Amino acid sequence: MSAVGTAAGTAAGTAPEGRPPRMCLILSENWTMTSARDLPALVRWAREAEDAGFDSVMISEHIVLGPSAGANGVMGNPRDYALPGNQDPATPWPSSLVLLSAIAAVTERIRLVAGAVIAPLRHPLVLARELGSLDLLSGGRLVVLPTVSWLEEEYEALGAPFRSRGDLLDEHLRSWAVLWRDTPASFEGAHYAFGDVYFEPKAFRPAGPQLWLGGAGMHRRMTERIVTYGDGFNPLGRPTEDEMQRLRAAMAAAGRDMASLELVGGTRAVFRDATSTADLGEALAAIEPQIEAGFSTFCIKPSQFTDDPMDVGRFCREVIGRVDRLRTTSSAHAVRTESSAPGSSAPGSSQPRRGAGATSRGAGAAST
Repeated sequence: MSAVGTAAGTAAGTAPEGRPPRMCLILSENWTMTSARDLPALVRWAREAEDAGFDSVMISEHIVLGPSAGANGVMGNPRDYALPGNQDPATPWPSSLVLLSAIAAVTERIRLVAGAVIAPLRHPLVLARELGSLDLLSGGRLVVLPTVSWLEEEYEALGAPFRSRGDLLDEHLRSWAVLWRDTPASFEGAHYAFGDVYFEPKAFRPAGPQLWLGGAGMHRRMTERIVTYGDGFNPLGRPTEDEMQRLRAAMAAAGRDMASLELVGGTRAVFRDATSTADLGEALAAIEPQIEAGFSTFCIKPSQFTDDPMDVGRFCREVIGRVDRLRTTSSAHAVRTESSAPGSSAPGSSQPRRGAGATSRGAGAAST
């Protein structure tokens, strides 16, 4: 792994303990840099990110989009993040799991984050098979962020019940825990059921791939999912202090230490107009306040800062150089993640997520 020195522009006054923040390179939505048909470019960028010292790469998904994908108005600058209702319906979304499999084959260390996996669009047996195989193939490097998404037209196209998507996600999470653990495996839910199925090979660890959970808002069901199944919390936007306090209280009530939960933040790209890239130093300035709030992993999208597809390696090295002397405040999280590295016998911290050992769990009735 190449060593990168600290570059100018790093923020001052950082905590002396802990470790440098982990950086996650977002590989989705970078179509201002390359053609949507040039998928090998994304694989190359992942290798360059690993060489530069990035901790992970993330690829998100949609299967199809409909006309209302842009109902709120298409983003002003095409380099911005795709959000509910702000994207051109023709936005490309190649298969995240296929791409991550290709990346797994050409990398050794970097974590593979399957972001925004819309679980209710598939049967849990099918999705668990795909996720478990990729986790095993990569030596336990897979991180899954299961979600319900927001586009009703996508559910309609695939014949999935949009109004039940929260219940469907809960049954996915419950059934995955059974599939990773039991042989034969049986599950009985309101929407999915299977009995005495033999599900081999299983994921790399008995608890399955690491799970990040998050979305817009800290509603009751989101909190329950994080506490029960989450290895990490990846919110959409910056959570309020009230939301974080509710999460801390729920974790404590369940007997879980907040240090066992990886908190995933992001950078803040500011675009001066509809055609320009953002300033990297200004975007990275958002990291230090999040570190002070306990966050330790941060996402960044290269196309927000460069239009050159051959510049990603240099960009990654510059990012690592600028954040290298920052220090996260949670040494416990550093131990937790390292204990989860490929080759470790432990599936996570000494306080594993409860869902790994649960056969069933109430889904509740709150909306997602």
